Amino acid sequence: MIPYGRQEITEADIDAVRAVLTSDYLTQGPAVGRFERALAEVTGAKYCIASNSATSSLHNACNALGVGPGDVVWTSPITFVASANCARYCGADIDFVDIDALSYTMSPERLEEKLQAAEKQGRLPKVVIPVHLAGQPANMPAIRALSERYGFKVVEDASHAIGGRIGDWPVGACQYSDITVFSFHPVKIVTTGEGGAATTNDPVLARRMALFNSHGITRDSAEMSKEPDGAWYYEQIALGYNYRMTDIQAALGLSQMERLTDYVAKRHAIARVYDEKLSGLPLITPWRSEEDYSGFHLYVIRLQLDKAKLSRRELFDYLRSRDILVNLHYIPVYRQPDFQQFGLKPEDFPQSEAYYAEAISLPLYPTMTAEQQDFVISTIREALA
Repeated sequence: MIPYGRQEITEADIDAVRAVLTSDYLTQGPAVGRFERALAEVTGAKYCIASNSATSSLHNACNALGVGPGDVVWTSPITFVASANCARYCGADIDFVDIDALSYTMSPERLEEKLQAAEKQGRLPKVVIPVHLAGQPANMPAIRALSERYGFKVVEDASHAIGGRIGDWPVGACQYSDITVFSFHPVKIVTTGEGGAATTNDPVLARRMALFNSHGITRDSAEMSKEPDGAWYYEQIALGYNYRMTDIQAALGLSQMERLTDYVAKRHAIARVYDEKLSGLPLITPWRSEEDYSGFHLYVIRLQLDKAKLSRRELFDYLRSRDILVNLHYIPVYRQPDFQQFGLKPEDFPQSEAYYAEAISLPLYPTMTAEQQDFVISTIREALA
């Protein structure tokens, strides 16, 4: 079978994890701090807080920015549900901004229109969460300009985009946002097994997230309500969760990060082959920004239904029948049964609806062989012939 994505685990990765397993610390040891510093260095951010998942980091980011009951948070409909659920965990309402027809990320034009209407209604968002879908950064300079005009905070959901760039800035530098969140799930660009992280340049946000990540507990006497009773003393000074990353996960991530640049370059090379060999078929290949650099987590094609002789479902099922495990990223979040309570209508998101009707994610991962890719391409051509 050819999956749509998969991890590469090398002997160096295994050795790194083994070193932790035979050390004194399996969790809350030095490896997590080293991983956080490595991420901060790669992204150019001042602070990094690692966690057990990107979902946890998104929740942490919303909490740090003060999201709560009565607030509303906006994100893209074409994303995993966690990008929206993080606001709901805080008691806030959720709404969506339609995607751009080329990049499939949040449309600045639709965002501006929605902000103008929301301002008249007195219902502006507290936080907006653009999603760098498939690794392609959203138009962050435009979104940041709107945040300064309308007063909302920005969290980049960069779960797909580590190793990418926004102009001259690495994704995660937070040049255009308050917080950036990454995912290290096995199918992502680098993995910690399960894991996530948040970067920021704001020391106050960083401290809030560090506390929230670990039960709201501090051992810093400067933050305590009284003099410590002894060296064992700690205080819970805020409500928090156990969202910590383990040293086992961090060791794997540190080893993987050494190959980040190479992984992203290989993804681009595979994407270029797809671009060339799928040309002339009734489908649309991924658009690239000339200003930005994609992490290329996914290679999403869109079937041109008015030109193809079969439906998206038929092409999807045919490829699956040939053991090509294509996927679909994503079902628009507002279509999920649990989101029906927000009264959102599919017709309000025409680009997202069009995308959902046409999109398929093809296999893309650094260890994909030329033979595997040729088989995927020839099978698509065979199906569309």
